[in-house]
Amino acid sequence: MKKLLSFLPMLVLVAACGAPKTNRDGAVSSTNKAAEIKPTTSVPQAEIEAREKAIWEAIQKKNYDAFANMLSSDHLEVEADGIYDKTAIIANVKDINISDITFSDWKMLSIDKDAVIIMYNVTANWTYKGQVVPPGPYRAASAWVNRDGKWLDIYYQQTAVDTTPHPPPPSASQPAKAAASPAAKIAEAGPDPIANEKLVWDTFRSRNYDAFAAFLASDFVEVETDALYDKAGAVKAVGRFDASKAELTDWKTVKFDNEASAVTFVVKLPGAPRERHSTIWVNRNGKWMALFHQGTPETTTGTRPAATQ
Repeated sequence: MKKLLSFLPMLVLVAACGAPKTNRDGAVSSTNKAAEIKPTTSVPQAEIEAREKAIWEAIQKKNYDAFANMLSSDHLEVEADGIYDKTAIIANVKDINISDITFSDWKMLSIDKDAVIIMYNVTANWTYKGQVVPPGPYRAASAWVNRDGKWLDIYYQQTAVDTTPHPPPPSASQPAKAAASPAAKIAEAGPDPIANEKLVWDTFRSRNYDAFAAFLASDFVEVETDALYDKAGAVKAVGRFDASKAELTDWKTVKFDNEASAVTFVVKLPGAPRERHSTIWVNRNGKWMALFHQGTPETTTGTRPAATQ
C-alpha cells in the first residue's frame, strides 16, 4: 500500500481543490457555524496509529495476507501514477522491499462516529523491483472505517514533500473577494461527492470565494507537497490561479458510510502537469461539507506498473 512515488521532482501544486497555491478561501458563514457539530469517535488515536504501522509492517515482512485483511473490499489508493483498488495494490506491494521506516507528525481527524483519517510523515529505505526508491519524506493520509466492529483501511494517499523554494506565481496578487454579488445564492452540497466538487470548482471559476468558504468544515485539513494546512492557513493562499480553463477528469468515488464519501479526480491546467486530487465530504448536522483534501502531482514515468484507471 505505502509505495514509491515518481523519480521526477515534485512541483508545487497549481490546481485548485487543494494546492497550497490554489487553496480555497473564506471563513464559514455564521449560519454554517451554528449548524456544524463536529463528531467524535470512540477509537483512540494511538489505536489507529498502531493499525497504520501494522500495514507498513505487513508489507515490510511480506505478510500479504495480513496486509489484505486490513483493507476494506472497496479500498481506494491514490498515487502519483494512478488509482489502485484492493486487488491491484496487493499485487503491487509484492515488488517492494523495505529495510527500515520512520514516522512522525501524527494527526487524527474524526470523519464521523465510524470513520477517521490519520495523517503523518513517513520516510523509508526501500526498493521497487530492485530499483532504489527516493526515501522521502512523504506526507501520507489513511481513512479508516468501522465495518461490523472491525476497523479497515478504506483510502490512502501519499505526496512527496517538496522543500524546493518556488517563486510566487505571476498572478499572485489577491483578486477581488468575489465576482458574484454578496447576496448571490450559494449552491448547497449534497451526498454526491462528484457534484459537490464540481460546485467548488464553479466557485473558483467565478472567483466567488465567499461561496467557496461555505463548503469548508471549520476543522478542514489539507495535505500538500509543502505543508499540512488547517483552514486558516489554507485560506491565506486563495486566488493565485486561474481555473477558467481547468479540466477535471478520471472521477472515482468511495462511500465510507451514509455520512461520508471520498472523491478523487485528475486536474489539468494549461501549461501545468496533471495532478491527482482527493476530497472527503462529510454530513455535519444535515449539511455536506469538505473536511479533508490532498493533492499529488502525477507522473507517468517510474518503475511501477500502470494502476487501474
